Amino acid sequence: MAYVASSMFKALFRSKQKERRAVSTGGRVLYAIGDVHGRLDLLDGLIGRMTDDYRALGREDPPVLIMLGDYVDRGAHSSGVIDRLIALSQQAAEGRFEFRALMGNHEETLLHFLDDPQAGPSWVEYGGGETMASYGVQRPVGRADLEVWEQTRVAFRAAFPPHHEQFLRRLELMAVYGDYVFVHAGVRPGLPLERQVAADLLWIRNDFLDNAHGLKATVVHGHTPVEEVFVGRQRINVDTGAYATGVLTAVRLDGGEPKIIQFSKPRAA
Repeated sequence: MAYVASSMFKALFRSKQKERRAVSTGGRVLYAIGDVHGRLDLLDGLIGRMTDDYRALGREDPPVLIMLGDYVDRGAHSSGVIDRLIALSQQAAEGRFEFRALMGNHEETLLHFLDDPQAGPSWVEYGGGETMASYGVQRPVGRADLEVWEQTRVAFRAAFPPHHEQFLRRLELMAVYGDYVFVHAGVRPGLPLERQVAADLLWIRNDFLDNAHGLKATVVHGHTPVEEVFVGRQRINVDTGAYATGVLTAVRLDGGEPKIIQFSKPRAA
């Protein structure tokens, strides 16, 4: 009986050890920021806290900053957010840190509208109007016809700086460091990374959230807002709905336990 109990204990211990195995970052310090959605104030505040956090580590190797997409729409300062990200990419070119910016479904939709007025009505339904306003363009009133949307598209394209468009069109779909995969929305369960498609990486929800993805990696993502950051072995979700909650979230990954870093402001009355 004692032998059986001992064997069960050893098996349980091995199981726990397997669950707690170290997750590699490839030797890098990684910071991933969730959906910003036009909240430049929160982005600036969070970057300040992340800078302090990295200095406290006492490391000299450059960290990696990964933006998980959805920089525009809903919040009031989409134009300013893109300016800030471009500035960060320029700072990274000086070797101070590595910068990876991923595309979100909102950036994809904005780019579609630049080319096709028919994308306009659906875009403004989930925040495109605020992005237009940040560039000084007024959204159509009521149920406008295609001709009105074409006029709006032409005005928006004229107001949209070429370097902003260039930045958005160069956004990546995925970044991989060690045992971590970074995407905007998630991955299609059962498919290897090389077979993942943009539609899933940018838009997937329940099929990813409700099922084991089967990858030997932890997927770090945003896209689906949560009240509290979700940290699991399969995935980490850092989208805390910044535009509505006033809370922007990042996670620091360095081979140990993930550390959550947040910056917040009270909700508007």
